[in-house]
Formats: sequence, structure tokens, C-alpha cells
Amino acid sequence: MKFAIAVHGDATNSESPHSALRFARAAVAKGHQIHRVFFYHAGVNLANSLIVAPQGEPDAGDDWARFATENGIELAVCIAAALRRGVLSEQESHRYDRAAANLKAPFQIVGLGQMIEAAIVADRFVTFCA
Repeated sequence: MKFAIAVHGDATNSESPHSALRFARAAVAKGHQIHRVFFYHAGVNLANSLIVAPQGEPDAGDDWARFATENGIELAVCIAAALRRGVLSEQESHRYDRAAANLKAPFQIVGLGQMIEAAIVADRFVTFCA
């Protein structure tokens, strides 16, 4: 089965990124495919390379980045939600004349159409809300 996943909450006030990652790991372990993970609303904060988890706490953004790299999974970040929360790729930092970019690799800034495409392509679209 092919899954697309949407994560709407960030790790500071929601369990959704951790629950989504547990689901994704279990799905891959069972032989399923993850087409794309789309980070929306506060979920885009996981792509901010400047956020540091307190000592002893899991870093959900790093955990997602490692999982995606190990499994070849696309991590898509909604551009509108990212801009609103100050998460910028190198391209967006130049476009809006900002001093720096802070998008964590391998996250990618994309349009909302990527979420729609993922929902169409996948057999199941699973959303983890805040």
C-alpha cells in the first residue's frame, strides 16, 4: 500500500509529529511505501534548522530527516505556512531579501499542490493534526 502523510502540529505543543513518525516507521517496516510526507500549519517548524530540542528530549525534525534520508522519502513543507513561520530555503531567503536560510535538509519547500498530488497518488492519505 502507498501512503501519503500530512503532519499539522509541531513538537513543542503536539504529539502529532512523533505519532506520524511512528506510523511511517511501522508502515515501512511492514513493506508499505510512503509517497510523501507533507508538513503543514505548525508542522513546518520541524524543518527549521535553528530549533534545538532541549537536552534529553527527542528532536522530531532531526528524527524525520534521518528517517527520510534512510528510506528515500520526500519531506515536503508548505511554502505559505513556512513563510508565515520564518522557515526559508536558500531560494526564498533571496526572493524575500532575508539574511539567511534555515530550512533543514532534506526538507523541501513546495506548494500546496504537492499535498493534493500526494493524496491522489496514494492509496491512503493519513493526517496527524495538532
